[in-house]
Amino acid sequence: MDYTMDQYRASAQAIRDRLGDFVPKVAMVLGSGLGYLGDEVENAIAIDYQDIPHFKASTAPGHKGRLVFGMLEGQRVAVMQGRMHHYEGYSYEAVSYAVRALRLLGCDTLIVTNAAGCVNTDWKAGDLMLITDQIKMFSDSPLRGENLPDFGVRFPDASHLYTVRLQELARETAKERGIPLREGVYFYCYGPQYETPAEIRAARLLGGDAVGMSTAPEVIVAGHCGMEVLGLTLLSNMAAGILDQPLSEQEVLDAAAAAREKFSGLVRACLGKM
Repeated sequence: MDYTMDQYRASAQAIRDRLGDFVPKVAMVLGSGLGYLGDEVENAIAIDYQDIPHFKASTAPGHKGRLVFGMLEGQRVAVMQGRMHHYEGYSYEAVSYAVRALRLLGCDTLIVTNAAGCVNTDWKAGDLMLITDQIKMFSDSPLRGENLPDFGVRFPDASHLYTVRLQELARETAKERGIPLREGVYFYCYGPQYETPAEIRAARLLGGDAVGMSTAPEVIVAGHCGMEVLGLTLLSNMAAGILDQPLSEQEVLDAAAAAREKFSGLVRACLGKM
């Protein structure tokens, strides 16, 4: 275990001291190139990760590395503009640290977004995907080590990490807005190298529809501490080996920019119905 309950409480208190009477209810983790939603928060209070005790820096491209608190679509939100990744050198507990701190502040719902490679060959880059489940089998759990019972039980159930009620809300919202919404399984790989074509074939055989380097650790921790979770993916590129071309981070950022209106519209509409 990397952190104690006292450290989580210290982080939450440092944030609370900045927020005054404001109590966030919905936490949002925004992935590569998607952090612009944090700039749309009303009456915003922004806090850099480096100013919060025990938080780590976010170094990935397109990640601002700050928390933004305020109102969005009538909801009291805590928006993470950028997340931490295992490939940055952080443990899985450090990667998911902020989720527990936000839970202590009062957040009971988590919206996670990411940009990921499309594994399903029947789909195309630019599609949006509702995450119905995830695969993370070949690495440590963020719950490894001593359990902190203030957050949850030693052996938490993972049958519905992505809340069924919120999945239905997303389906209905996408239909109302005329946005095609794929549904599938997010396959986690730690990176930072993109996956090989053979790894993508293996992911497809194991049931993965999209592949990425984030999200799974935070969702495991959110489930452990009793939060409802909605996961949405921008399929930013076809995964390795599907097209005869190399992958690049610029491709991901360009895809996020192109999908900005569609993606942010769906996220905001879902948020407004919670």
